[in-house]
Amino acid sequence: MSEQPRSIHFSLPAWLDDYLGQPAPFATVEERMAFVIGAARRNVEKGTGGPFGAGVFEVESGRLMALGVNLVTSVGLSMLHAEMVAISLAQRRLGVYDLGAPGLPALELVSSAEPCAMCCGAIPWSGVGRLVYAAREADVRGIGFDEGDKAPDWRQSLGRRGIEVIPEVMRTEATDVLAAYAAVGGGIYNASPAPR
Repeated sequence: MSEQPRSIHFSLPAWLDDYLGQPAPFATVEERMAFVIGAARRNVEKGTGGPFGAGVFEVESGRLMALGVNLVTSVGLSMLHAEMVAISLAQRRLGVYDLGAPGLPALELVSSAEPCAMCCGAIPWSGVGRLVYAAREADVRGIGFDEGDKAPDWRQSLGRRGIEVIPEVMRTEATDVLAAYAAVGGGIYNASPAPR
């Protein structure tokens, strides 16, 4: 039996450095979403992961804290959805596990797609105060992804925790990225069905 791994490491694709450049604050939710969807598109074009992007931004200033893209296939870890990557990098950058900690500006998660069951579960624990997403779960399922089971009232559940949800911002542009991924035969990386 091989030795138990004692660490997990992942790196963002090299193209992300050029994509990030020196981003100025993004004044509107649409500008933030366009930036995130652009990263998802680049991830597809470069073949470095799934068709998803996410970013953590300061709500008031629009300053980018962290940008993530889906790295499931390129790194080989099922947890590396774009939202999980963006949240983890923002927490590492700020040195906190709670992005809603006292003294921090209000932060939001902007995602190119409605969060799957895993990412939806992580949002309350992350500390972000707002979720903005583009494509619907049905759009993602439409190209073959298994999004897991979420409570039908998941948006209201986040709302009860004080997390605002803004749905379907630039949905058409995000679904175009999903369609491009499907057109190039991008891998659909669902888990194997559980034995019955």
